[in-house]
Amino acid sequence: MTQRRVVVVTGTDTGVGKTIATAALAATAAGDVVVVKPVQTGIAEDPDRDVSVVERLTGLPVQEFAALDDPLAPDTAARRQGVPIPRVEEYVDRILALSEQHDTVLVEGAGGLLVRLDTDGGTLLDLASALAAGLPDSVRLEVVVVSRAGLGTLNHTELTVGALRARGLEPAGLVIGSWPAAPGLAERCNRDDLPRVTELPVLAVLPEGAGGLNREDFLAAAPGWFAGT
Repeated sequence: MTQRRVVVVTGTDTGVGKTIATAALAATAAGDVVVVKPVQTGIAEDPDRDVSVVERLTGLPVQEFAALDDPLAPDTAARRQGVPIPRVEEYVDRILALSEQHDTVLVEGAGGLLVRLDTDGGTLLDLASALAAGLPDSVRLEVVVVSRAGLGTLNHTELTVGALRARGLEPAGLVIGSWPAAPGLAERCNRDDLPRVTELPVLAVLPEGAGGLNREDFLAAAPGWFAGT
């Protein structure tokens, strides 16, 4: 029997590869899977939303709860646009409902862990904490941290992991979101140092350009990104 779970995917920053990591996690998940983006920003400049990328790469069902025009933090984008957006508690309720219908619910955050998802100051960290409190014992909560490969990633990753642990949430592990074809000294050292400084496993290393694959190739390659760590 498949263990039901909710997987919250956060990043150490914006642009670290969360969406491709979310797609790879979805592609390798067992059972019935749905991918959720609570709030998407920047749709006026880039209509290719994160959920559309995940759907294109995996063919799995996706849901987006709110969308905003400007490529900014959701609270700032909502204020600039003059529109209301759901509070984190509303996102939690919808995700809890989905967890009753699916084996795996993957939740991709916006930006980093402490980016405000609503205009009341609610963050992805608050969302993950509320899910941990609200999920039944039969549903496991996992938090996956997506990190950069290059210089600066040790500091950013330790800060993110520390914030999760301070809230009583132990991450399941790390994903390196974009591994260059020709890694330099910093990247090679970071691949060894990330698990050392965080005491977390590196679950997967995703090659640079993975998001440009077609669906068939992405689905075929994804398991190897996890097995090769």
